[in-house]
Amino acid sequence: MNRKPLIIILGEPFSTFNEILFKFYKSKLILSYKRPIVCIGSIDLLQKQMLKLKYNFKINEIVINDIKVSKLKNDFINIIDVKLKFKKIFDQISFKSNKYIKKCFDIGLYLLKKKLAYAIVNGPISKKHFLKKKYLGITEYLSKKTKVKKDGVMLIYNSNLSVSPVTTHVPINDVCKKLNSEKIINNVLEIDLFFKNTLKKKPFFAILGLNPHCETIKQYSEEESIIKPAIKNLLKKRINITGPFSADTFFSKNNIDKFDVVIGMYHDQVLTPIKTIYNFNAINITLGLPFIRVSPDHGTNNEMIGKNKSNPNSLFSIIKFFIKIK
Repeated sequence: MNRKPLIIILGEPFSTFNEILFKFYKSKLILSYKRPIVCIGSIDLLQKQMLKLKYNFKINEIVINDIKVSKLKNDFINIIDVKLKFKKIFDQISFKSNKYIKKCFDIGLYLLKKKLAYAIVNGPISKKHFLKKKYLGITEYLSKKTKVKKDGVMLIYNSNLSVSPVTTHVPINDVCKKLNSEKIINNVLEIDLFFKNTLKKKPFFAILGLNPHCETIKQYSEEESIIKPAIKNLLKKRINITGPFSADTFFSKNNIDKFDVVIGMYHDQVLTPIKTIYNFNAINITLGLPFIRVSPDHGTNNEMIGKNKSNPNSLFSIIKFFIKIK
């Protein structure tokens, strides 16, 4: 293998992601992915969890400044070791892991900056503990770390239907304050560019309203003052977009078969239906960064840690996505 590696940051050490990683390495899918994979995380924790969960994979420790791509093979779990102190191998999530997680991200971003890596995948992170209210999510954290001028765009991608919330991890009572035409336009243009450049497809967009049935008894309506002007602007730019649609009736088979991407005004408006429809077969892609960043479409799931019952489909979907775009 002489291609730049895909980086997988193992994320919150006391999530179910290590278990999911083991299930990926045990699957036949690993044989289909031709680019080398390099993980970043604690070798000690990985080995002890592997033993406890009764998996058996060889570990190949990688030195940061000595990534020799031609020697990397996915027969092993290639990993850059980040030291982590822990007492229990399956523990509760706490602030104690923050420095460890930050160092994992710093190494991954360093490799991307030095053009030693292709793209980055991160396991789930506890926003409450790691971000400590400084950022709305990892999307915004990475936007700040990479010094991009605009916040990244969250795209929950499935090959049949994708969704994107204009506002991300925002309390519901703050959604209206964060919503504006410029943000809608920016999000749609970023997604349109991604589909055309990466997926080689011109997408069809549906956009949802904010209010029930896209109506309000108030004099001020976000549909009239924010959403419709954004649609008008995008149509002038020759974007295939229509709406606004009422969210409560939109996600029927007849509707979703007509579109590639649904733009929602807030997080749960579009993430709830797509997770219901596709279960774990969707992935979270951050657009607008100087590299591809993807994460599984699930959280840390700490209550399931150590039980070996976690669903690996989202990580499988991530690898299938990278196989598709090569």
